[in-house]
Amino acid sequence: MTVALMWEARAARGRGDDLLTWARGQRLAGQPLRREAFRAPEDRVLVITWWEGSYDAELPELPEPPGDLVTRAVHRWRFESVECESVECESARVDGH
Repeated sequence: MTVALMWEARAARGRGDDLLTWARGQRLAGQPLRREAFRAPEDRVLVITWWEGSYDAELPELPEPPGDLVTRAVHRWRFESVECESVECESARVDGH
């Protein structure tokens, strides 16, 4: 099963680039199947990591950023995959994953 961990933070005013740089520089204890970083208006940063494992597996997550970079605590969500429609998914099915 594939599990996606979502990490979203809102940067302090004018610190969006700093928060994005900080988040991209964080190393995790393991290697996810995929990791992607996003930005949005109001200096928001989202990082999604995809992992092979069960929904309740213990998986490495990004930490809380330094307090001067954010306006609030990080929001975190965990999802399990139920369907996948992409070139990557088709490749995984062919490879037996």
